[in-house]
Amino acid sequence: MNIQALGQVTLYLVVLFALAQPLGRYLVAVLEKGLPAKAAGVESKVFALFGIKSGAAHEMNWIAYAVAIILFNLFGVLAVFGIQMLQGHLPFNPQHFGAPTWDSALNTAVSFVTNTNWQGYAGESTMSHFTQMTALTVQNFVSAATGLAVAFALIRGFVRRSSKTLGNAWVDLWRGTIYVLIPLSIIIALLFAGQGVIQNFSPDVTVTTLQGAKQTLAMGPVASQEAIMMVGTNGGGFFNANAAHPFSNPTPFSNFIHMLSIFLIPAALCFALGRMSGDQRQGGVIVGAMTLMFVVAFGVAVHAELAGNPLLTHTDQVASVLQAGGNMEGKETRFGVVTSSLFTVITTAASCGAVNNMHDSLTPVGGLVAMLLIQLGEVVFGGVGSGLYGMLLYAILAVFIAGLMIGRTPEYLGKKIEAFDMKMVVIGMLVTPLIVLVGTAIAVMTEAGRAGIANPQAHGFSEILYAFSSAANNNGSAFGGLSANTPFYNLMLAFAMFFGRFGVILPVLALAGSLANKQRLTATSGTLPTHTLLFVFLLVGTVILVGALTYVPALALGPIVEQVQLALHAVSGQ
Repeated sequence: MNIQALGQVTLYLVVLFALAQPLGRYLVAVLEKGLPAKAAGVESKVFALFGIKSGAAHEMNWIAYAVAIILFNLFGVLAVFGIQMLQGHLPFNPQHFGAPTWDSALNTAVSFVTNTNWQGYAGESTMSHFTQMTALTVQNFVSAATGLAVAFALIRGFVRRSSKTLGNAWVDLWRGTIYVLIPLSIIIALLFAGQGVIQNFSPDVTVTTLQGAKQTLAMGPVASQEAIMMVGTNGGGFFNANAAHPFSNPTPFSNFIHMLSIFLIPAALCFALGRMSGDQRQGGVIVGAMTLMFVVAFGVAVHAELAGNPLLTHTDQVASVLQAGGNMEGKETRFGVVTSSLFTVITTAASCGAVNNMHDSLTPVGGLVAMLLIQLGEVVFGGVGSGLYGMLLYAILAVFIAGLMIGRTPEYLGKKIEAFDMKMVVIGMLVTPLIVLVGTAIAVMTEAGRAGIANPQAHGFSEILYAFSSAANNNGSAFGGLSANTPFYNLMLAFAMFFGRFGVILPVLALAGSLANKQRLTATSGTLPTHTLLFVFLLVGTVILVGALTYVPALALGPIVEQVQLALHAVSGQ
């Protein structure tokens, strides 16, 4: 890691933590402690209009909470699917776009509802302004609010004593959207607009280039969608080029805001955990483990990208000159290698999926880092809510492993971890690897799956593995070389996205319900301290051993063998 890379990541983390700590306090205030009297009075009137009953007497057990979350999101799938199929008859469609194919519409509906935002289409040439605003942008808000609600439900499971309830799902969804996501998105959208991100309802504009050719420039409400796609760790862009497009991300400062927005709420949730648990050190340990993995991942990725392609740098004098500053293939010159590498690590560590460079053009090691960060379950800060509850599953597993070593029943945050709890942890951790590996195997064994590969051999396998890793872990980014807008991939990836999302949420809520029903234990001399530097390394080791080793055989067939082949060709001079 050179001085430029070290300076950028240091500045990023300093600003991130400076903003995340007060935001963590705010999250606890609005989602747990309750609102000021005047605001609560207005809120109760709004709830009455929708038949929502708030207060302790109307809280839900984990089953009712889960049912509410599932039904709400199923309704979202139907709504987004219907709007797409009817968009040719709906307003704010200056380009007169018709409906996409049904399989593409279903894939998109599931994608945006699950906070994945996988896009097998070019947004500016497929979706009307109405669809972008009322279907996709709305789901950016409520899918993020879903993750936020589930994370707070799990935190309540740890901090409550002998309670059968986890809160009210409708109240949590409302407050997460109205008091957290919308205000942050307004601020960020204004910052984006100030940097030149477009925000209008105009039809596409045709201009004449300096060479005299005609070029069509897409217009639309970009800044508003860009803000929530980042702060909600969604990633679905208005443009096919996503955050690499100059109308979406025009300046280095707008790029910094993009990156900061992605980790802001996930980092704040760690501090919220510390406040609600009554021990700020507990949140600090989670933040420390996440930061350690993030910095190491960035160091490896930026080193690989700055080193460039060994085959080119060793065998081609012209290419060697072009690669002297690192691997610039697929990257924007206004961002460069270091900033593009930082963006790549951030967006794949979080369940965001926004990209400011082409991941298909990363070096094999750079692509390996991006893919592995997704496969870990995106727990390195991760998505809104999903990053924290995913990391807490690893934390419970870590104390369980430590308990096995000393022959003591494990405890975490004052709650005894028992057989049912571990079953839920294991289910929550294994459902996504199962979907990823089985889905990848089916794709490479079928003609329909292999038909989408643009590159042969190891890189083609990496494209498929990345696609299913991204879908099942609700990231949404892609290598970009896979032609995935086909009935086969639309349906397979929709399945992966839906069950990758709710196949984790359900056991997490069941775990939360089990923990909430227990008494909090007093720490003794035999209790494993979970607020120390030692536990940071134990937690990181658990994530790497369990998360990474699950995928090593598959990774060996893709980016690892590709890197070996490049090195061998470079040495042989072929």
